[in-house]
Amino acid sequence: MIRAFDALSLPFTRLLDPEDAHRLAIRGLRMLPLAKPRPDDPRLAVRAFGLNFPNPVGLAAGFDKNAEVPDAMLRLGFGFVEVGSVTPQPQAGNPRPRLFRLLEDSAVVNRMGFNNDGGDAVLRRLASRAHNGGIVGVNVGANKDAPDRVADYVKLIETFAPVASYFTVNVSSPNTPGLRNLQQAAALDDLLAKVIDARERVRKNAGDSPVLLKIAPDLSLPELDDVVHIARSRRVDGMIIANTTISRPKRLQDQRKAEQGGLSGRPLFQLSTRMVAETYVRAEGAFPLIGVGGIDSGGAALTKIRAGATLIQLYSPLIYKGLSLVGDIKADLISTLRRTSRDSLSEIVGADAATITAEDWPD
Repeated sequence: MIRAFDALSLPFTRLLDPEDAHRLAIRGLRMLPLAKPRPDDPRLAVRAFGLNFPNPVGLAAGFDKNAEVPDAMLRLGFGFVEVGSVTPQPQAGNPRPRLFRLLEDSAVVNRMGFNNDGGDAVLRRLASRAHNGGIVGVNVGANKDAPDRVADYVKLIETFAPVASYFTVNVSSPNTPGLRNLQQAAALDDLLAKVIDARERVRKNAGDSPVLLKIAPDLSLPELDDVVHIARSRRVDGMIIANTTISRPKRLQDQRKAEQGGLSGRPLFQLSTRMVAETYVRAEGAFPLIGVGGIDSGGAALTKIRAGATLIQLYSPLIYKGLSLVGDIKADLISTLRRTSRDSLSEIVGADAATITAEDWPD
C-alpha cells in the first residue's frame, strides 16, 4: 500500500509548490486509513535515554510541526516521531516562498522560521493522543520576538513534560536571527542549566523527560569541544547531530542553491556524518546520539550508525524517495545484522568513528 501511495503521490507533488505539497501530504495522512504496522524484528530494538524504541528510524522535526499526524507516522513504521519545532506563541514564520527543492542534488533549502500553531494548540493535540502510546518527542524553540528566549524554552519544558516522550532543545536553526548564538559556551551553559532545572521541577508530577540538544553541523571543532563539555557537565540525556547547514558544498548543481536558508538532504550527509563521529569521540559514551542528515538508504543509515549514532532521523529524503524508504532502511539493517551474525545494532555503534575523524574534512 505504501509503495502504491508513493507511486501515485510523488510525481503529483513535484508539480506543486513544495510548501503546498507538504500541506497536502499532512492532510492526506490525516485521512489515510492506516493499519498498525507489523511488529519490528526484535534485533532492531534500541534502548536509549531510558526509552525503548522498536526500531532506530525516527521522523525528524520539521515534517509534523504541529503534531497533526504523529500516530500516522508511527503506523507507517517509524520507531519514533519528533514534532515541532514548537514555540510558546503561534508564529507565522518567514515570508513565502521559503522552501525549495534542489532536484538535481536530492536536497532541500528552507528558511521557514519556526512557523507553528504555538504551544497551546500542539499541547491539545498531544494530550488527545497520549493514550495511543509510541515515542513522540517535542522539539522546542523560542519565539523570534521573545524578550527572554531562555524563558521560552523553560516554559515549554514545564508545559509539555506530561505528554512528551523526550525534548529536543533546538538552538541550531539558521532561520531565526541570533538563535545559533545560544550554542556559544556561556549562553548554552545558562540555557541548559535552566532547562534541566525545569525538567527536575516537574519530574514528580510529569515523570521522566529526557532532554536532548540539537546542534548545527557548522560548528568549528573548538566550538564542538565546548558544546559537548557543557552537555556532559549539565547531564543532558543525548544530542542530535545535526540540523541544516548554511554552507554550500562545491558539488551542488541546482541553481536554487543560492537561496538563503538551511540546506538538507543528500549533500548534508558527509558533513553531518563527520560531526556525528566528532561528537561521538568527545562524548566518550556519556550519552547516546541521534544522527540526522541525508539518510536516504540503508547503507547511509548504517554509515551514520557506525559513525556513532544510536538512533537516526530523516525527513528531506522522504520528498524524493517516499514513505517506503522507512521500510527499506529497516530491511537493509536487518539484512546487515543477519549477514554479519550480529544480534543488535548496538554492536556497531561508533565502530568507524575514529577512522572518520582522521579523514580529510568534507568539502
